Amino acid sequence: MKNPAKTVAAIGIVALLLSGCATKAYLHEYVQAQLKPVNTRLDTLEGRAGTTDVAIKATAAGLDEATSTLKVHADRIAKNEAAIAQISKTAQEALERATAAGKLAEGKMAYEVVLSEDKVKFGTAKSALSKQAMAALDAFAAKVKGEGRGVYIEVQGHTDSIGTAAFNQKIGQQRADAVRLYLHVKGGIPLYRLAAISYGESMPVASNINRAGRAQNRRVVLVVLY
Repeated sequence: MKNPAKTVAAIGIVALLLSGCATKAYLHEYVQAQLKPVNTRLDTLEGRAGTTDVAIKATAAGLDEATSTLKVHADRIAKNEAAIAQISKTAQEALERATAAGKLAEGKMAYEVVLSEDKVKFGTAKSALSKQAMAALDAFAAKVKGEGRGVYIEVQGHTDSIGTAAFNQKIGQQRADAVRLYLHVKGGIPLYRLAAISYGESMPVASNINRAGRAQNRRVVLVVLY
């Protein structure tokens, strides 16, 4: 006959073992249940981190593009400043006048075309355009219109020093006005894009002592501003 005490002890051990297994299973389920929201949060954070990385990369790409654009504009400004620095004093003054009058944005590039006496021949004390002058102005107008850009043109009249300063100022203005009118009527350039000014004898490019120098000083300068 079996010992009752041993039987009870054996049953007790089995119960404890079964109880231990149940406790481990419960603990495992409990821990998993507690970890589930944590894992969910981690997944969410990882997703946000991924989205943030994409946004950072997009922002970086945008900054690179903006930097490249700024560099292009800076290069253009530098070129414009260099070009402006190389033009004559009267062309720089024309740029300042046009800017002050709101004719174009500040800092735009300018270039000038000098029509000296070998291209634009005026009679003594006269402002009528010669055939050579008309041909030169036709070519100039065609070039400007062919560029397909809105421009502002200042027509400057310059003379030698023969005669009084007042007379030279007057004849310089008359010649500049004649060129301006021709560029409008024959060249098809709107009047609001043309201005005329006389420097008279005040801005010589050569000596007025000899004939060759005076011929260089008798000129019309076309300052083209963008």
